[in-house]
Amino acid sequence: MSYSGPTELYIDGEWTSAEDKKTIETLDPATEEVYATVAKADEKDVEHAVSAAKRAVDRDSEWRQLAPGERAEYVREFSAALDSMRDEIVLTESHDNGKTPFEAQIDVETAINTFEYYAGWADKIEGETIPVPGDRLDYTRREPIGVTGHVVPWNYPFQLAGRSLAPALACGNSLVVKPSSTTPLTALYYAKAAEEADLPDGVINVIPGSGSDAGAALASHPDVDHIAFTGSTGVGKGVMESAADNITGITLELGGKGPNIVFEDADIEAAARGVHNGIFMNAGQMCWAGSRLLVHEDIHDEVLDLVATRAEQTPLGSGIDDDARMGPVVSESQRKEILEYIEIGKEEGGTLVTGGSIPSEKDRGYFVEPTVFTDVTNDMTIAREEIFGPVLSVITFEDEEEAIEIANDSPYGLLAGVWTSDLTRAHTVAEYLDYGMVSVNEYPVTFPQTPFGGYKESGYGREQGREAINEYTQVKNINVNLS
Repeated sequence: MSYSGPTELYIDGEWTSAEDKKTIETLDPATEEVYATVAKADEKDVEHAVSAAKRAVDRDSEWRQLAPGERAEYVREFSAALDSMRDEIVLTESHDNGKTPFEAQIDVETAINTFEYYAGWADKIEGETIPVPGDRLDYTRREPIGVTGHVVPWNYPFQLAGRSLAPALACGNSLVVKPSSTTPLTALYYAKAAEEADLPDGVINVIPGSGSDAGAALASHPDVDHIAFTGSTGVGKGVMESAADNITGITLELGGKGPNIVFEDADIEAAARGVHNGIFMNAGQMCWAGSRLLVHEDIHDEVLDLVATRAEQTPLGSGIDDDARMGPVVSESQRKEILEYIEIGKEEGGTLVTGGSIPSEKDRGYFVEPTVFTDVTNDMTIAREEIFGPVLSVITFEDEEEAIEIANDSPYGLLAGVWTSDLTRAHTVAEYLDYGMVSVNEYPVTFPQTPFGGYKESGYGREQGREAINEYTQVKNINVNLS
């Protein structure tokens, strides 16, 4: 199926080719064939986009002068425009990323809901009055930061772009969006929505390009006031260094090695379903993947059997297969890296229960079998490093204290799961887990109104919820001497 959607850069309200005319070929991971050719931005295009975004938030600009309620209406119209293109975006995401239509539909729905949620915030961003000594009035204002840069990963190209674009837009900022060169297509629909909603020129700019060129130029640009980056911890550290040169604010959502802790009193069937979803959704290509299953030794065999059976029964398919529940990984290089981790797991003493190779029935596409290891210890490579693929490591524990110790023994701290019928245990364990998010008796789960972010090397700052309003505004204190 050929692609007929947008392929050019979108800068200052206009579609344009890259200045040096370079392009990106994006492959359909299920067929290994070229699906689309897209303009590839470089440092010069970043300069043009940032300049347009800066003009869009000048003191006298149309966007800056809008009343909050008017800005809210723009965000609602933007959301409605996305909704009108829903089916097209779902199909594009499936072909560009390899997601099943089932998963792509959830992603698009979540993004649209996020814009609807933040439209409601636009006229509720409030300051405070502060009691101070003497005859004075002291108060604060929350004001837009200015130009925000958004470096979007390839694993959730549409949803994760929307997660940071929505609050930034609702707060009155302008946006420069740099989608991954591996999956550049669906972010361009945000530009189409900007046209449909008649947003002022320069408020939203979308420039596909490589991370090493366009991404680096955006992160280090002196006129960018805030950078939102989602990706690997290693690259995130580089973004942090670049931003530091200009004292640029950052929001970083980075890696993870999430533990799903299943206690002996858990609903075993529900836990098995949650563990399956947590590692095999999106072919395991998720920062919040539950890639470590910590299971009480008394129920290890029962839980392992249920999880392995579900893995073996997972329907694999392409982006046009409505019955599929796990698609291919995003690229040949990604598959190669995952298979290398599987070999390391076997070499280090893990027992391969199921999966571990390329499915024999798939003669094309970057598929990897849903894979489960047991007899894993927490010092093994597959238990410590983020594989970013459909590989589950099963580790046993004796008691609550050991489960918490194993879960926290990781450089990451994004999302942890707890499975138990004891509410006292659930709250106690959640308190002692060094994770930015803990989910009890379901996994994974998040909502536009709940904060998303991690501890330790899993990131800095928070997306979603009220916390994102704080990320994309800055506080001004005003003191008035009334005497």
